[in-house]
Amino acid sequence: MAVAAPTRGATFQRIKLVEAETVRRVPYPLEPDFPEKGWVRLYVWEWPVRITHWVIVLSIVVLTVTGTYLYFPFLQSKPSHQFVTATMRFTHEVTGFVFIAALIVRFYWFFAGNEWARWPQFLPIGRTRWRALWEQTAYYVFLRRTPPFEVGHNPLAGATYIVIYVLMIVEVLTGLALLQHVNPNKMLGHFINWLPALISWRYIREIHFFVMMALWAFFIHHVYSAALIGIEEKSGLVASIFTGYKFFAGKRLNEEARREREAALRQ
Repeated sequence: MAVAAPTRGATFQRIKLVEAETVRRVPYPLEPDFPEKGWVRLYVWEWPVRITHWVIVLSIVVLTVTGTYLYFPFLQSKPSHQFVTATMRFTHEVTGFVFIAALIVRFYWFFAGNEWARWPQFLPIGRTRWRALWEQTAYYVFLRRTPPFEVGHNPLAGATYIVIYVLMIVEVLTGLALLQHVNPNKMLGHFINWLPALISWRYIREIHFFVMMALWAFFIHHVYSAALIGIEEKSGLVASIFTGYKFFAGKRLNEEARREREAALRQ
């Protein structure tokens, strides 16, 4: 199948498209004769984004089960299973470091990834993003029938993810402080001993536990909203976190790109 060739004089080539039946990526030409029929497949989520996403999800599941046990033991140890608590703690600690590693990779990809993975996608920077933020909010409170068009994260989701990442950092810091408390380490102590100097161990433990519940509240809403927006947009949003690809009508992408180009020229 023939793919629309980029125009040499195109001034706006931010979005990269491929036809629905091919995986070849080409610069997006802003020309009147762009083929508006059919849909196009767009590679949005790169593999580091997808892998870190699922590592974080699985880590949270394991950390929740083992952490809940450490907070409130729900299994009784028998003589033949006398190391249940030790096994839970070891699993919790190892998974915690896997979680930290995934966060580090994701934070690095805020600067090394494509435009939909970079940090500007998570901040409502510019008039266009602020307008889209309020439009997305209006959609969720039933003041708008359809969600605003976005290729990557919408501004409201991006701002929410910033809050979630901050909570994850709090969870990491309190977790490392608790690890230092039960298993002191000189190197770790140099990094984390400032926290118990500010907050008592009792509150560190409670913060660690309640942040976990806040992450699960977000997880429930995240699954619901992803399914909802995917159905509304018919973009394959849920499947995209596995494949990396989303689907859009060529006409809609063309119109959105033109609006963004005009907004950039006005600034």
